[in-house]
Amino acid sequence: MKSKAKRIVGWMGAALLTLGLVTSCMERDRLITADKLRPAAAQAFLAESFPGVDVSFAKAETEWFSTEYKVVMVDGMVVVFDGKGNWTDIDCKYGAEVPARLIPPQIAAYVAKHFPEARVLKLERDRRDYEVELDNGFEMKFDLDFRLIDLDD
Repeated sequence: MKSKAKRIVGWMGAALLTLGLVTSCMERDRLITADKLRPAAAQAFLAESFPGVDVSFAKAETEWFSTEYKVVMVDGMVVVFDGKGNWTDIDCKYGAEVPARLIPPQIAAYVAKHFPEARVLKLERDRRDYEVELDNGFEMKFDLDFRLIDLDD
């Protein structure tokens, strides 16, 4: 009976090890130059939205069946794109702020009304909502109809 239990434990261990190896092989990060950033929509967005800001490095992060692109500017700003070239995250650091033209007008109006002195440091969007982080420590979440659904300080 003991040998049967040992064999089962051994097979389970081998299966877990194999699963771990396969999973680690599926995740892959690689550095790329800004001119190799694909799709071209991401390059166009950077050129239009951040003219004159140099790219420090870009990285393609592949997990299973999706690829995400992370672009880090020399001033510390980070822009993340999905596999289609749509921005999903704009994170500004070291005194920079998200350019006003990139903030949806409804969110900009809410921030101007309720936090007139605040600057938007981070803007993130996905299929369900927008998340905004201000320099005064407030974090807000808006649904896709731009209704405030969460506020945290």
